Amino acid sequence: MSENKTALITGTSTGIGLTTAVHLARNGYRVFAGMRNTAKREALDEAAAGLPVTIVEMDVTNDDSVQQAVESAGGANAIDVLVNNAGMGGATPLELTPMEEHQRMFDTNYFGAIRCIQAVLPSMRERESGCIVNITSMEGLVAIPDQIAYSASKWALECAGEALAHEVCRFGIRVVNVEPGVIMTKIFENSAPMTRFDRTSPYVDIMRRNGKMFAAGFRAATQPELVAETILQAIESETYQLRWPVGEDAKGLWEGRKAMSDEAFVAMGGALSDDEYNALYLQHFGIELK
Repeated sequence: MSENKTALITGTSTGIGLTTAVHLARNGYRVFAGMRNTAKREALDEAAAGLPVTIVEMDVTNDDSVQQAVESAGGANAIDVLVNNAGMGGATPLELTPMEEHQRMFDTNYFGAIRCIQAVLPSMRERESGCIVNITSMEGLVAIPDQIAYSASKWALECAGEALAHEVCRFGIRVVNVEPGVIMTKIFENSAPMTRFDRTSPYVDIMRRNGKMFAAGFRAATQPELVAETILQAIESETYQLRWPVGEDAKGLWEGRKAMSDEAFVAMGGALSDDEYNALYLQHFGIELK
């Protein structure tokens, strides 16, 4: 299926995007790797040496930049696969999250993906072929306290992907959502300015427990290669599947949340001791917090 196929991938300077660009190129795709700041291309240049990977400047929050990147990839008619990977994160309770920061997260994580989809979708529809891959998050499946702006932006993209899959099914276009758990990438370094921890805050328990969730993910040490492999599988699988959680934490949170009532989930935010909270987290999600 991959022979002579072209993929446009956003957010490829590090992590999942970089790894996916290399993995698809190794599996027969001609890859156009979008990055907002091409001065950060060195890591991809090194990893993709000898492979059919072309780096293109691409800021997903800018209409002109997206259109120029599409043209650099040969135009919308040439793009068989779009991978919406560009994203930004942060961890702060809603009350303390600046509105501008909340909006910026949506501009990248949600509207950026929509902008890219709209750039390639008319051509895919006319050709009656193509695949759109949205890299959301386990936080697009489960509402995560202390990360409401990020989680909500990923929920929005999850929703768009599901509804779009329905809209374009008749045109032979495949839309898939890939939901990584905690993956060992630089997103955590990049999100540091939007991550706040204050021992004097009334939200300190929420902040601390969110940190413990990520610490558990770090211990599992899921690598971006697993996400890249899942993306290729989602694109080329003979049978269609909308959602592709990646990592045991993502699968545990998704299955556990579906199995519990909304009220039980909300009640976990009550005045529980760490031992009580940790026991419930293990019971429902199969994840041990330390």
